[in-house]
Amino acid sequence: PRVTRLLTRATHLIEYRLQSSPVTEMIRYEARRLRLPIMYDIDDPLFSISAYETYGNMGALDPAMKQHFLSESPKYLSMMNGADLVSVSTPQLAKHARLFTNRPVHVRRNFADEETLSAGAAAMQTRQPDDGIFRVAFASGSQGHEADLASIYEPLEQFVAGHDARRLVLLGHFNLARLPEALRVQTDVIPFTTYETYLKELAQMDCTVMPLCDDAFNRCKSAVRLIDAASVGVPSIVAPVGDLSQLILQGKTGFVAKNSQEWCTALGRYAGARDTTRAIGLAARNRLETHWSGAPEAHIIAPEILDWVAS
Repeated sequence: PRVTRLLTRATHLIEYRLQSSPVTEMIRYEARRLRLPIMYDIDDPLFSISAYETYGNMGALDPAMKQHFLSESPKYLSMMNGADLVSVSTPQLAKHARLFTNRPVHVRRNFADEETLSAGAAAMQTRQPDDGIFRVAFASGSQGHEADLASIYEPLEQFVAGHDARRLVLLGHFNLARLPEALRVQTDVIPFTTYETYLKELAQMDCTVMPLCDDAFNRCKSAVRLIDAASVGVPSIVAPVGDLSQLILQGKTGFVAKNSQEWCTALGRYAGARDTTRAIGLAARNRLETHWSGAPEAHIIAPEILDWVAS
């Protein structure tokens, strides 16, 4: 009842990552009755069975969990196909979505809103003095990302080998049994609690790594974790997969590593020139404020979405 009352005062309905269900169908029924235009917003190819079937991260999960995701995909697609407009978070996701729907699909990239910038600035104030240890962070907000980190085990092992003052820090979900022993002994694990606490922990890092296996699902990935790191002034090394590289000015606000040698080189440079590394992190924060905040710019949001809102 509360939702339907709110709809009577609305001009548009935006649905985010919803699946078809009796509740969502009733909400949509009421929106249609009120002649409200409907936009469906999604930031992963949850609607795509083919993307899940080739998604490397599924190998780290129980097979029953993968089967669950596959069985849920049609429910997301049903919602997409019932909307007037579909917005997605990356150009590659838009390309993939157009294989499944005839609805107009446009890009609305993730960006740093005022809350993120404010929380990031507050977290930066908690940064502790340099204790001589170089900390490399890998953030994992959900299960299955062991496969992504495994793609850079070799350069990570080379980086920490024989260096007691170098640590890998895992933020969030990770099955340590999948970590090589050489890395495990120099790894710290910090579980997720709240977003604010996560940013404070992230602010203590010297750099973050964001490897992604090159598959259909990951090619659709947004740069949301890169936004988190930049918000607290920490530079990142990223894979050339998904939308990550779009937020990087190579060597100035981060580093895009295309192979193991480039991962080794970037990690070595960051650890070998900590003042420069810190300056790169601050440049990433400045770039976030000036180029990737909530402005109606074409590189963030398609004009067609703005026109839809104004209609």
